[in-house]
Amino acid sequence: MDLFVVLLYAVAAVIWGLASFNMLRHELHMFQQSGYRPVRYARRVAAKPTDLLPYLALILLSGIGRWMYDTPWRYLGVAVFGVGAVIAGVAKEPKQAKKPLVWTARAKRLFITSAILLVATAVLCAVLMPRYFEEPWNGKAFCVVGCVSALMPIVLCIACAINAPMEHRINQGYINDAKRILAGMPNLTVVGVTGSYGKTSVKNYLAALLGAKYMTLATPESYNTTLGAVRTIREYLKPTHEVFICEMGARQVGDIREICELVHPRHGIITAVGEQHLETFGSRENIRKTKYELADALPADGKLFVNGDSDGIAAEPPKHAHSTYGLEKERDFRGEVISVSRKGTEFRVTTPSGESATFTTPLIGAHNVQNLVGAIACAYSLGVPLEDMRRPLMRMKAVEHRMQLIERGSVTIIDDAYNSNPAGAHAALEALGLFDIKRVLVTPGMVELGAREAELNREFGADAAAHCDAVALVGEAQTRPIYEGLVGAGFAKENIFVADTLQDAMKWVYSLGGEKVILLENDLPDNY
Repeated sequence: MDLFVVLLYAVAAVIWGLASFNMLRHELHMFQQSGYRPVRYARRVAAKPTDLLPYLALILLSGIGRWMYDTPWRYLGVAVFGVGAVIAGVAKEPKQAKKPLVWTARAKRLFITSAILLVATAVLCAVLMPRYFEEPWNGKAFCVVGCVSALMPIVLCIACAINAPMEHRINQGYINDAKRILAGMPNLTVVGVTGSYGKTSVKNYLAALLGAKYMTLATPESYNTTLGAVRTIREYLKPTHEVFICEMGARQVGDIREICELVHPRHGIITAVGEQHLETFGSRENIRKTKYELADALPADGKLFVNGDSDGIAAEPPKHAHSTYGLEKERDFRGEVISVSRKGTEFRVTTPSGESATFTTPLIGAHNVQNLVGAIACAYSLGVPLEDMRRPLMRMKAVEHRMQLIERGSVTIIDDAYNSNPAGAHAALEALGLFDIKRVLVTPGMVELGAREAELNREFGADAAAHCDAVALVGEAQTRPIYEGLVGAGFAKENIFVADTLQDAMKWVYSLGGEKVILLENDLPDNY
């Protein structure tokens, strides 16, 4: 084999290696955003087939290169293989992401295992091909290597299966350590917070209110899985803490029960039962069953607070003795919105004993008041006087991307971009409708709603028609049902703009001129 051939093979191998690195990093990012769950990851891959086109190009060009190897242009075939690798590698080059890949220890282990599988394939081709063909690394070898690289999603799932026993042992070690820490704090009061929506807001509001009397710790951000609770306990829980508020998220039956078996909540709040994550739960009944796993885990003397205004809860309340909260008159803890402005909301809360107090908060909308009443109900029942809640409520800040009010001169932005759902979207639209200036909705629609996704987005569009003056839809295919709902409700087509990107949508919105309020409703994750 002369020097030219050696260099040609070496260059092709380097190109393949760099391209494979980009492909693997991209798929690992999507895998991480799918919670390291192969089924959810596979569903995302199947839902966006255009992402597979670079891989198909690599397979096609690898095959052409293999065919050319049996012709007078044999070495040109290696170059064709290299072109296929370049196409796939460039297509999967990391782009600016809403939630970048986090190189956790688990991500690194999965990356290394996947890389070993790819390199092992290349080495086997180099070692075994001479036994069956005239020379190593001929066209057939490149074809095999190219096809394996193009199957990167499958390679990643295989690596995940290989790592599964090790990951289980590592996670179990962390869980046992968290249990040890909790066992050493028998006087710690644990409050679990779950629900289809509103749980992060209620958790943060409750932490602020309980902080008026107790040393309180809450799971940070959206640490609402078992391992999120474990990390919080191991890294943040101190012997001086008196209350631990644990947010509990779920995507399938048994998720809440697993967290409860770790932290053993004494009290709990269920914010809602609604149509969110239907894609993984399968039915609304499974959602209710899972949320009520918190109620089932409470001791006999534990206190449970449920949002009585949630249709999903009102239709079938939990069997555990509970107190209701909400904005309706028959609730045990009742909230009443007095006034709403761009500066915030004034509202009144009445307790089961008849005690009442009026509060002001920078937060806007009935939806936020509903969540605040839930936090007030729990804090009041745990010994925090209503009067002591005034100052925390006046300083309360919206959770980032959850009805967060942002003032920018003549433009007011309501940032409700985090994980939208039908009930939350309706509440956000109602808040938007309270403004007496130009009202604009910007949205890519709602996802993870299973078979009812199109229907619920169509209803979302019809609802928006009653609260908006203009609508910018992001993504034509994804938002088609919303467009249909808007037009079907009589909304003027000239006031609807369909954009390819959020940036294009915002340019159109700002071109409308004048004083306006913009509702940013939902922001699709990177794996959509």
